[in-house]
Amino acid sequence: MLSVKTLRKSWDAFRLHDVSFDVPEGEYFALLGASGAGKTLILECLAGLTMPDAGRVWLDGQDITSAPVQGRRFGLVYQDQALFPHMTVRRNVLYGVRRVQAGARRRRVAETARDLARELGIEHLLHRYPATLSGGEAQRVALARALAISPRCLLLDEPLSSLDNAARTELRALLRRLNRDGHTVVHVTHDYEEALSLASRVAIVEGGTVAQAGTPAEVFHHPRSEFVARFVGIRNFFRGTLEEASPGAGGLRTFRSNGCEFHVLADATPGQGFLIVGSQDITLSNARPESSARNCFCGRIIDAAPAPVGLEVSVDIGTELTAVITTQSWESLRLELGKQVWVSFKASAARFVEAHP
Repeated sequence: MLSVKTLRKSWDAFRLHDVSFDVPEGEYFALLGASGAGKTLILECLAGLTMPDAGRVWLDGQDITSAPVQGRRFGLVYQDQALFPHMTVRRNVLYGVRRVQAGARRRRVAETARDLARELGIEHLLHRYPATLSGGEAQRVALARALAISPRCLLLDEPLSSLDNAARTELRALLRRLNRDGHTVVHVTHDYEEALSLASRVAIVEGGTVAQAGTPAEVFHHPRSEFVARFVGIRNFFRGTLEEASPGAGGLRTFRSNGCEFHVLADATPGQGFLIVGSQDITLSNARPESSARNCFCGRIIDAAPAPVGLEVSVDIGTELTAVITTQSWESLRLELGKQVWVSFKASAARFVEAHP
């Protein structure tokens, strides 16, 4: 168990204050927040690169607040990989191995490098130099170097943000596999879809402190503050199962959640995940719409609240679906609480995100 208790740190004009959270062994924990919120500074305090002004960091019941970086045995991976440019991939990986295996036989050190290279799919890169690698390849090498010390926890600072979509998808799958294999992970990101895809728990960081922590469903469905609600910006967030594509469906897939059936355009692997629908992409009407929208549901209005651009209207369709409409639309449709309405949205407006296993 990694425990952070009332961590404080002043850095120029910025201040971390009363940062607290727990990460059980084997968990994938995401620190989610906007740029400048303090996420990386928290990570550096965990790694021992920065000493907090107050508060404690505990690992398995041991106070490691003042422990040296080498004594913590945390594997740290930055967004820019920070590989040694003058070393081959093999030497970059071996650098970490030799730090913790001083005096180990040369053959054993080489075997460790080969094992990690095989596990992360970089065997064919061992003779290359960092400058010749793609972003995805370099990030795999950085992960291999971090794993070489058999870390008690992996600390990842925006590891996917600089990658293209294909490399990002591959690295997400690799990170999920590493976590399934038992690695504890603390992952800093500003991307809520990335957090949904990977994390079993998330903490929203605002202005140097943790505004809310919990499972993705708890945080995204039940934000405890206006900041969290505005930051995550998600109202229509459903956990369920993406089914196999039917022959000739042209990418149209079925997603099932809480007894509801949604249609979505997706090329992801069938299985558990989240469906996200923007409130602004949902249309309300008094009769079933004659449109190309593949998702049409009849329900009753259960809530209406002011929004920055109009009203947020929640409709019970068997699960809660929220649309943003103008006050003029509310009046012209003669909407009111309890009224039966139709809600609709296009399959292209729904996004599927693979879930943490």
